[in-house]
Amino acid sequence: MNFDVKDLALSTKGIERIKWAANEMPVINQITTRFAKEKPLKGQRITACLHVTSETANLVIALKAGGAEVNLTASNPLSTQDDIAAALVSEYKIPTFAIKGESNETYYEHINAVLDSKPTITMDDGADLVATLHSERTDVIKHVIAGTEETTTGVIRLISLAKAGNLRYPIIAVNDADTKHFFDNRYGTGQSTIDGITRATNMLWAGKTVVISGYGWCGRGVAQRAKGLGSHTIITEVNPIRALEAVMDGHQVMPMNDAASLGDIFITVTGGKNAIDINHISKMKDGAVLSNSGHFNVEIDIESLEKVSKSKKQVREFVHQYTLKDGRKIHLLGEGRLINLAAAEGHPSAVMDMSFANQALSAEYISTHAQSLNNDVISVPREIDNTVGLLKLNAMDVNIDHLTEEQETYLSSWNVGT
Repeated sequence: MNFDVKDLALSTKGIERIKWAANEMPVINQITTRFAKEKPLKGQRITACLHVTSETANLVIALKAGGAEVNLTASNPLSTQDDIAAALVSEYKIPTFAIKGESNETYYEHINAVLDSKPTITMDDGADLVATLHSERTDVIKHVIAGTEETTTGVIRLISLAKAGNLRYPIIAVNDADTKHFFDNRYGTGQSTIDGITRATNMLWAGKTVVISGYGWCGRGVAQRAKGLGSHTIITEVNPIRALEAVMDGHQVMPMNDAASLGDIFITVTGGKNAIDINHISKMKDGAVLSNSGHFNVEIDIESLEKVSKSKKQVREFVHQYTLKDGRKIHLLGEGRLINLAAAEGHPSAVMDMSFANQALSAEYISTHAQSLNNDVISVPREIDNTVGLLKLNAMDVNIDHLTEEQETYLSSWNVGT
């Protein structure tokens, strides 16, 4: 078995953490049990490019239980948990290629290594795997029947590829499932982002002015948590509807040019490029903290920050201090990468339970329906979304009402009125 991890001796710790996460993942546990009996993925080769965490471990264990041959690589150079990667190789015999802090060169070597398995199904988080398949590794794309995409940034990239008519196989946008973005993006990103910044800096949130760039589901979650800790929250947005919603939710809303001089902590969650640029940085307070919880490290203009700084030094494990030419100090967290995974453990297991349940069930759906799907970015089937919601409710011992036959008839009729 080929693999590339930091140290297999870390596996004992990793096994315990995988089992601990499983305690909070009852939906994946139910799916794993069923998959082990039915083997719905038998014959499939699944290549996954995901954050290598204890939660992801439980997903790939479920896929293997379903009969698939699984290969895993990291979707971000800083998000890998090395003990988990070691455990997946030594205990669960899943080829894994991931080392925390790996260079960009190694990152893409790992992507190419998992593509050597000639996957029939891809699982991506950010679309780097799919992009590599469509550019450098077209030699293996003929084997792929369909794939899934986990996050907003990846979905945006894939929609662009599809609109250009260049997407070579169907991809299910797991991010768009209600049981994913309503919960993972809002509650998961909200809590884990605050956790990552707190671990990196040990700063007090109460009384701080926190500027959140982007008010999608991730931005909503981050803003809600920051406000709950006593912070003054400012939202910057380009979408008028989201900006209006932020106002209605009790946040200040203004352009980043105006917020730049007010913020103590800045958090980007836009999915775009240069949400914080050098003009904004030039207006910031001495000691301002910059962090990103969007997928790629392009949301903060780090290259320009480097150019206008006279010095740079690491002052804490995940904190680099840039001293500008006028003497002001700007602190960049986690090299501008996902702070919740760079400095913390990512989303809580309980919320990833639903996201990864969608991944597992979408893989099952692909294995039987791929031939009927178009080469496009498609939504998670509603029956899968509802199944995940019901399984989660059952695990939480929560019951809900069900429509009677009369109620269903009423809702589907047009001729019943006053």
